[in-house]
Amino acid sequence: MKAIRVHAPGGPETLRVEDVEVGQPGPGEVRIRQLAIGLNFLDVYHRSGLYPLPTPFIPGSEGAGEVVSVGEGVDEFVPGDRVAYAGAIGAYAEERLVPASVLVHLPGAIDFETAAAIMLKGLTAQYLLRRTFKVEEGQTILFHAAAGGVGLIATQWAKHLGATVIGTVGSPEKVELAKAHGCDHVILYREEDFAKRVRDITNGQGCAVVYDGVGKATFPASLDCLAPLGMFVSFGSSSGQIDAFNINILSQKGSLFATRPSLNAYIARRSDLVDMAADLFHVVQSGAVQVRIEKRYALADAEAAHRALEGRTTTGATVLLP
Repeated sequence: MKAIRVHAPGGPETLRVEDVEVGQPGPGEVRIRQLAIGLNFLDVYHRSGLYPLPTPFIPGSEGAGEVVSVGEGVDEFVPGDRVAYAGAIGAYAEERLVPASVLVHLPGAIDFETAAAIMLKGLTAQYLLRRTFKVEEGQTILFHAAAGGVGLIATQWAKHLGATVIGTVGSPEKVELAKAHGCDHVILYREEDFAKRVRDITNGQGCAVVYDGVGKATFPASLDCLAPLGMFVSFGSSSGQIDAFNINILSQKGSLFATRPSLNAYIARRSDLVDMAADLFHVVQSGAVQVRIEKRYALADAEAAHRALEGRTTTGATVLLP
């Protein structure tokens, strides 16, 4: 089978197309034929070595396809089942082995490309909005990178929940896209003092929560967007890691809360994964969240896909097709 492997951390050129042996599923494993693979900034972090993995490795953390065979002890899946997953490294491949514990059944109403585009990003939006900080009707929230893959899902979902949604974007062409996907207000965070704009929009009250997948470029100004007792949720660092800071700043700015959640912790228990996926599939099937797949690349063109992602030229979701 063809797969993309990384032998040493580095730039997009380290993504090599190679032949790999998949093998038969062992106990608790499932072999799947992948029909679509999600592209995420997490893949860049792994490839670059920011989040190091033992080499060589096959990058990618989400995909969708059909079950080919199952290993001993697997009774929840059978060959031919439509499945999807997130959080299992090794997605950039035509076929692969996956622990049955990370797979979920894919409803017939959701196609494989949509599933590959929403599993990691959509489950991230789910835990951010429904578990890390439970967004309620009438609240005002700030979501950075609102036109990104997670942002376009999360802002629609937050609007569906009844929140007033303020989004930031990095370029003028993304403003209307963010407004069309749930944002009541959109701020160009590279060109404007976004903390001041948030204060103006909220009449000085601030937001209940700030969701930040950008990192270095938006911190610590994000803290100035919060109401007293508000929560700062750092879930990514596309502009670089947030530097160490004195925790006393949280007290000085209004007894704030700050957290750095990760998807793997939220889906570690299978019952939580199944419930979260069901919630995600429901909002997608209902039309409350519409998924934009803006770009499709052949698996062999993963290098070009990574260059586009790092160049901030992508919006919505991008998928790789084996």
